[in-house]
Amino acid sequence: QRGGTFFNPKLIQKQADITVNRNTIESTTPTFNTMCLPAEKESKEEKNLITISELRKHNSPSDAWTLVNDKVLDITKFADRHPGGEIILLAAGKDATVLFHSYHPKGVPKAIVEKLTIGTIQPDASINHSFYDWNSPFYSTLCERVVERLQSIDRPLRGNTDIQIKALMILACFWTCIIQMCMAPNLTFAILWSMTMGFFAHLVGTCIQHDGNHGSFSTNRYLNTIAGWTLDMIGASAFTWQIQHMLGHHPYTNLLDVHEDEVRANIGTDKETDTPMDTKDQESDPDVFSSFPLMRMHPAHQPEWYHKYQHLYAPVLFAFMTLAKVFQQDVEIATSHRLYHIDANCIYGNIMNKIRFWAMKALSMVYMLVLPCYFHGIRNGIILFAVGHLMCGETLATMFIVNHVIEGVSFAQKDLSKDGKRQFSKIATAQGVTPMEKTRDTATEENKNKVPLNDWAACQCQTSVNWSPGSWFWNHFSGGLSHQIEHHLFPSICHTNYVHIQDIVEKTCREFGVPYQAEPNLLTAYFKMLKHLKTMGAQKVL
Repeated sequence: QRGGTFFNPKLIQKQADITVNRNTIESTTPTFNTMCLPAEKESKEEKNLITISELRKHNSPSDAWTLVNDKVLDITKFADRHPGGEIILLAAGKDATVLFHSYHPKGVPKAIVEKLTIGTIQPDASINHSFYDWNSPFYSTLCERVVERLQSIDRPLRGNTDIQIKALMILACFWTCIIQMCMAPNLTFAILWSMTMGFFAHLVGTCIQHDGNHGSFSTNRYLNTIAGWTLDMIGASAFTWQIQHMLGHHPYTNLLDVHEDEVRANIGTDKETDTPMDTKDQESDPDVFSSFPLMRMHPAHQPEWYHKYQHLYAPVLFAFMTLAKVFQQDVEIATSHRLYHIDANCIYGNIMNKIRFWAMKALSMVYMLVLPCYFHGIRNGIILFAVGHLMCGETLATMFIVNHVIEGVSFAQKDLSKDGKRQFSKIATAQGVTPMEKTRDTATEENKNKVPLNDWAACQCQTSVNWSPGSWFWNHFSGGLSHQIEHHLFPSICHTNYVHIQDIVEKTCREFGVPYQAEPNLLTAYFKMLKHLKTMGAQKVL
């Protein structure tokens, strides 16, 4: 890994020496499965060697280069023709290998990659290795089987009329609640409508914008953009969500770069040693250290005295999630063009995106705060605004956190050793148990020991948890979050499809000896989440 997003297989030695020290690995040997990429060959483009620093200079919507495997692609003009729309520009100035494969389960024509290729990345000894391995047939087998299943039942990978009808119903309910809240005869009724509005705002977040911003709401790029904008409609920012969720959380779920985490923690103190953005390692999940303050969610973090009580105050803290994003995180990213270690210039390098951000912030405040203040008075209007956000924050946080911060889920970390080399932890639970070490023996004979512990798709399975698997109702209610494993493996597939592929994913995991954790229902998952937080509050760093 280059301090960008993903790894460059050519720069990683064919067979690295692995040394174990406190359950860590000094280096890994991912040799990327090159499905859908051009075969290795000499060409003018390959002779044009491009450095990492040069790649990262081309990080704006008007000048966008990206990296897929070891190929540097110029995607600036292609963004206008890209079937998924401008979502491709998130990769500007970054290594997009993981995004390339996880968002295209059908593959990408080799001719397109060859046409966009302008050079090959320059080997650099200072480039950090990736945590992940891509040398097994596990993910390619999953892709083939999932695509075949959806084609057999005549369903597009992206959304169709079912999610679109559902979206119209949710939006109608949301706006009805806004109108009823403003027109309510007294504060009591207005509060009830505000709470209902907050509930439907959370459904906008899970069932509409989530798919829209992943490019899975529709096969139409413009419908995807409109669906993504609904997050701005409820007061937050689709741009913030794309940067944190798609560039940080999804590729590197529950993975923490300890060195970068220490740098972040020391900003603003006398120990501040922040490094330039073009040298940062982006293999780190911002959700495990930024979503909720006062909480310890990753085993690598130092426990504080108040963490012993986090399982008690966490449900209260969850309610403030959307308020914190609306008034703090969104603004910080828009003004600084970064989210911690993630470069946000791929979005805010465009003046129109800046205008959209501030315009939507102002517009949403009009109907969510100004109008309630006009009809019910300033004090009551502020109360109604807060109540709606608290309801939305509580429900959203509950839907998201039980999928990755729960008993039995795995975490990983990477850090610099004393000699400056990158070392990786084994992926493991808070108790130090690696789930896949227990399930490997259950693999079929032809697939035994084919999937390494740090295989990217296998890591997604070990860091995510399902609940109510196979349930049509809970899949729709949660916007597919109840099938979190399927969502993380296939973020570009619409959530309405997850019930149709869940059995295929579970069966394939079993064949390859990959863990597949699923809880019977949301209530069980919620209490296991609280139990995990209690364990984390009392446990020392492993």
